[in-house]
Amino acid sequence: MEKVKSTLPNILLSLTMICLVAGVALSAANKYTERAIAASKAAELQNAISHVTPEFDNNPTEEQYKVAVAENDSLTIYPAKKEGKLAGCAVESYTKNGFGGLIRVMVGFDAEGKLFNYSVLEHNETPGLGSKMQEWFSTDKNQQYLIGRDMTKGALKVTKDGGDVDAITAATISSRAFLNAINLAYTACSGNTDAVSGATGTNE
Repeated sequence: MEKVKSTLPNILLSLTMICLVAGVALSAANKYTERAIAASKAAELQNAISHVTPEFDNNPTEEQYKVAVAENDSLTIYPAKKEGKLAGCAVESYTKNGFGGLIRVMVGFDAEGKLFNYSVLEHNETPGLGSKMQEWFSTDKNQQYLIGRDMTKGALKVTKDGGDVDAITAATISSRAFLNAINLAYTACSGNTDAVSGATGTNE
């Protein structure tokens, strides 16, 4: 019995040390993983902004600000500047009215209010139909092509709603929702001239 008593504290001590070492290792791994994930997300965001805006030499993510678009809601604006002048802006926009619900897009405009480019970030639309948003509206064909559209002339609408944009075949709901997200992005980008000029008063 004496031998068992003398061994038990050693076992407990060993287990405690193992737990401490494992805890430190897990904590270090978690911190490293968090940094890696954050860096990856930052790079993805920067790439998305670069894809949809004219060439810039500032860091749009450092100058980002928010613009209210509805009660308790706002969109993030990323101003793209070249030699200190506004070249355009990228807007992270969305709609919940897609056929499959949420559609998230990164939309870019130039300084004259023309749609420079866009990137679909997230959607749950029907494969082969509404899912064709990225390709459909960037294909230079008929009235479906949106790149270069002058947004100062009014909101984009599908032809079924009296507009001049050809909807994706058999996916009018998805098309309408996508255009609404584009329109919302432009409203945010152009609706507050102080914010668009780079003022920080609207930062959150």
